[in-house]
Amino acid sequence: MLISGFSPGYRGAITHGTEVLPARKPTITAVAHHVPERRVTNSDLQQLIDTSDEWIRGRTGIRERRLVDAGIATSDLAAEAVRKVLEQRGIGADSIDLIIVATVTPDMFFPSTACVVQDKIGASKAWGFDLLGACSGFIYALATGAQFIESGRHRRVLVVGADVMSSIIDFEDRATCVLFGDGAGAVLLEASDGPNGILDWILRSDGSGGQFLYMPAGGSLNPATSETVSKKMHYVHQNGKSVFKFAVKGMVEVSEALLERNGLSAQDLALYVPHQANLRIITAAADRLGLDMSKVAVNIDRYANTTAATIPICLSEAQSSGTIQPGSLVVLASFGAGFTWGSLLLRWDI
Repeated sequence: MLISGFSPGYRGAITHGTEVLPARKPTITAVAHHVPERRVTNSDLQQLIDTSDEWIRGRTGIRERRLVDAGIATSDLAAEAVRKVLEQRGIGADSIDLIIVATVTPDMFFPSTACVVQDKIGASKAWGFDLLGACSGFIYALATGAQFIESGRHRRVLVVGADVMSSIIDFEDRATCVLFGDGAGAVLLEASDGPNGILDWILRSDGSGGQFLYMPAGGSLNPATSETVSKKMHYVHQNGKSVFKFAVKGMVEVSEALLERNGLSAQDLALYVPHQANLRIITAAADRLGLDMSKVAVNIDRYANTTAATIPICLSEAQSSGTIQPGSLVVLASFGAGFTWGSLLLRWDI
């Protein structure tokens, strides 16, 4: 399946209450992230399972990850990231129209985590929903939110990527427990009259790949029972070799296609922001694109794979460090369970 977002969009006007709003280009006007304070190093994990710092670093590039304390949920991390975004932009929560939360670890099946966040930040005029795209969730959500701005339907949309992966990881399984961390990142989308903003995207999915990365139980197929719990069916199950092969190929293909149809090359980019699943995947994708690693966002060593949060956390750090400036061309790319994958092109505006 291919979903393209070459933004021919809606160029007329849409009513917003009694007011008519012209169609505009969606742009990111604020970005922030929040991660737990607790650091868990590879040496710490070595006390729990048969592994080593050398083994984990060599295969993943990870040296530590952040994990929540007991009682901290996805909505808590998301709400903190959103509060930082609102403070950065200098606006109140009551000015937000829509909240989209990309996550595979909602606080609960329902109500949505977006509704929980809406209540926690006091966004009394906003509506919201969760979007499940696994590691591609943030790009899926960003493209979705952008269309509400582009159409003129909404003025301000919050897009959040947040996951508490430690809640669905078996810490006796060294093949998965070393890979993941907890965190949240958020952006604010608004309209722009200028050249900057979200320019294009390509989103894809292939359900035949679902067998390689999934959580077997907890849904309608395998509802929670004492048997599903005892068989550890509520944890992440992954075929790492298959995911690796498809991830590199998928991210490179959509990134190349996106650049080509916009008359660009990888050399035009100020920053390439890939999903942070494995350093070897990141470096392989960069190599195939012909990109020097100085133009590639990498923070997997410090946070591990935070699923939907990896890309917004990278954007937040790139913004605060000055790596990207107004006018910088940036490509986001992701690959995740589903299989889902995609790429999004934007011209930075902060």
